Amino acid sequence: MAKGTVNKVIIIGRLGADPDIRYSANGVAVAKFNVATNERVPAGEGNWEDRTEWHRIVTFGKTAEFCGNYLGKGKLIYLEGTLRTQQWEDAQGTKRYTTEVVARDIQFVGGPGDDQGSSGQGGGSAQGGGSGRGGGSSDRQAYDRSLAEDLPPSPPGKDDEIPF
Repeated sequence: MAKGTVNKVIIIGRLGADPDIRYSANGVAVAKFNVATNERVPAGEGNWEDRTEWHRIVTFGKTAEFCGNYLGKGKLIYLEGTLRTQQWEDAQGTKRYTTEVVARDIQFVGGPGDDQGSSGQGGGSAQGGGSGRGGGSSDRQAYDRSLAEDLPPSPPGKDDEIPF
């Protein structure tokens, strides 16, 4: 990371449609979908209105496969990632830009009854499925494994005995 800079996005929102899953030429899964967030803003004369903002999301590797298997329209999710802007020229030679969030961590929010029409199971998460550059995935998996090995062992007993 460059000193003094941060590129981090955190979004809690609902999927506008089921994720679109495709595979790159080298077999890496790529998921693209839109997430909506809402904000209450003043509408004048003491009235308020909801304003919806749509965010383009893309994710790669295992995280993309998780999205394809478990996420659906209306699902409330939490995601972390980075902003990326792509530039291209259209058929008329005009420069066009698209800004999207490259998601690295995606988690369900709410319970199984909070789906709003979504298919799939409640509760779950995916992290760091790949970089989208065709490499580095094994380094990330080794890093994730080393983090898991550093965790203390779980206390004995059943989860059912937790009082909350």
